[in-house]
Amino acid sequence: MTATATPAGLKHVPVITAPEAAALVKSGQTLLVGGFGMTGNPVHLVHALAETDVRDLTYVANNVGEAGLSGGRLLRNGQLKKAIGSFFTSNREAVAAAQEGRLEVQLIPQGSLAEALRAGGAGIGGFYTPTATGTVIAGDADVRVLNGREMVFVPALRGDVAFVRAWRADEAGNLQYRLTEQNFNRAMATAADLVVAEVEEIVPVGTIPPEQVHTPGLYVDYLVQATLTADALGSSADVKGSSKKVDEARMHMARRALAELRRGDVVNLGIGIPTLVADLITPEHGVNLHTENGMLGVGPAPEQGGALDYPVNAGKIPVTALPGASYFDSADSFGMIRGGHVDVAVMGGLQVDAHANLANWAVPGKPLLGVGGAMDLASGARRLIVLMTHTDPDGTPKVVPECTLPLTSRGAVSMIITDRAVFEFREGTLTLTELMPGATLDEVRAGTGAPFVEAL
Repeated sequence: MTATATPAGLKHVPVITAPEAAALVKSGQTLLVGGFGMTGNPVHLVHALAETDVRDLTYVANNVGEAGLSGGRLLRNGQLKKAIGSFFTSNREAVAAAQEGRLEVQLIPQGSLAEALRAGGAGIGGFYTPTATGTVIAGDADVRVLNGREMVFVPALRGDVAFVRAWRADEAGNLQYRLTEQNFNRAMATAADLVVAEVEEIVPVGTIPPEQVHTPGLYVDYLVQATLTADALGSSADVKGSSKKVDEARMHMARRALAELRRGDVVNLGIGIPTLVADLITPEHGVNLHTENGMLGVGPAPEQGGALDYPVNAGKIPVTALPGASYFDSADSFGMIRGGHVDVAVMGGLQVDAHANLANWAVPGKPLLGVGGAMDLASGARRLIVLMTHTDPDGTPKVVPECTLPLTSRGAVSMIITDRAVFEFREGTLTLTELMPGATLDEVRAGTGAPFVEAL
């Protein structure tokens, strides 16, 4: 199974079976697994590994698949010792394993995870980032002030073996990804000692134009041909499997957020209430939607179909692509975010305090297992708008003097839109600027925990 040179000087990458690829992984190793949810996930390779007696793996991926799928199958078998990723709450069995002490978990913000893998593949020891400063995720990491901003150090990540998924490969191992399937695959293909690419088809050298090669073949050691079916896509298999909780109060919030968006804005919409904004955007608004798993130019959800037919957004929901859309990998996507190239982020919230601090990813009594890209977006977007209900169901205010929940970001919130009011931070002061339909000033005063200035 050793690579041989072709007459043209290119190596010829061996084609092996999924069980042969699984045999390359040894107990105790670190395994990198591409994919965002089940999109671009090398599910056939991982399922073949689940048929072996390999144990004590450190599993590096955005999440541990879904229950019984991909990494979820390894987890169910007891083959994982540790998981490193950004969002484990999408797999209820991973949450249970962490709570019961059967799985050690290291949570990393999604953008930091992607950049750590890119650094590992580029021979860089690590990097400093503003993401997660002042939060429990930063832990005891080295903190420095660079260019006037507090930043934490994140070490590079590498693996012993990487399993990645691409659409096509040529015989020299050059890989081409489809739609939003680049995600973590591109960085992971560079960051392991041994790389196996699962692909839909293998074509002769020269079939893939050089400008359409996303991962050069020098990174790839083995190829496995495997046909993807809807069964391997889990919750992204069909758009009908997704649903949104819609009521008039939430729609008022979404419409008010839309009024803040300007023609030409690059906008990232978080999960939850912010996704409703996407359904209101028309081509006439001229807004360019960005999704952190690697797409710019997101269109509305299709009426039917799934991730075999369409790209997916950060909520793992199939979407359409507008004219002029582009695709890229997760590392580039978060470079756009951290680099200040996203104009507006619209996110959900659990608490916002009088100092413009946001808490939206963890609640007391539940494991800290799902930060996703929230920390990167909150600290990186030029403007942050938070959509949330004004109070918890029991009437507890969510606009508070000081956040008591784990922070997502410090001092980043520009505007709060609730079902009762709109607040802005004007010169650092929480300011009531508008009442929502049906709300009264007395209700807002009674339901707001933080002091604020009235500028109605």
